[in-house]
Amino acid sequence: MRTRAATAALLAAAALGIAACGGDSGDPIEQSVKEQEKLAAQAATTTTATTATTPATDGPTIQKLEISTDVKKKPEIAKPSGEPPTKLYSRDIVEGKGEAAKSGDSVSVQYVGVSFSNGEEFDASWERPDPFEFQLGQGSVIKGWDEGVVGMRPGGRRLLVIPPDLAYGPQGQGSIGPNETLLFVVDLEKIS
Repeated sequence: MRTRAATAALLAAAALGIAACGGDSGDPIEQSVKEQEKLAAQAATTTTATTATTPATDGPTIQKLEISTDVKKKPEIAKPSGEPPTKLYSRDIVEGKGEAAKSGDSVSVQYVGVSFSNGEEFDASWERPDPFEFQLGQGSVIKGWDEGVVGMRPGGRRLLVIPPDLAYGPQGQGSIGPNETLLFVVDLEKIS
């Protein structure tokens, strides 16, 4: 990623240096330089977008949510502000080791769930004696989990922000209101 940024910066500097030497004559070389400037600017923009750790549409408050890396303790999730994302957001807090979870695998997880709108916890497996077990990709959990837990490795901790269409939608569920965006911190204990 640093190589892309360095290349983009070098292209931009070269294009600007060449442009500074030319006049406003409208000749083909000057036009070529202007095209190089545009390409360098686009490359710099593209490089910035690809090196970001999370998509820009996810908003700064979700990117800045601090979650503990201690997978032996129940994490706390602060109430986010701003608009919730409209697509599934996923960020590894701790990367696990070993094989990645895939659709069809049985997984054992610990989790905490919080409503985006009010920051209130609505569920946590940490309050029960055993972790929660389910089979990925079989529809036994909300879609946001079936999609968001895929790729996790044992020992990993992941933040998931799940929009309503991948959660409980317009009907809601228990204390979860209609069209609620949900935040989960999921710890993958094992894959079987």
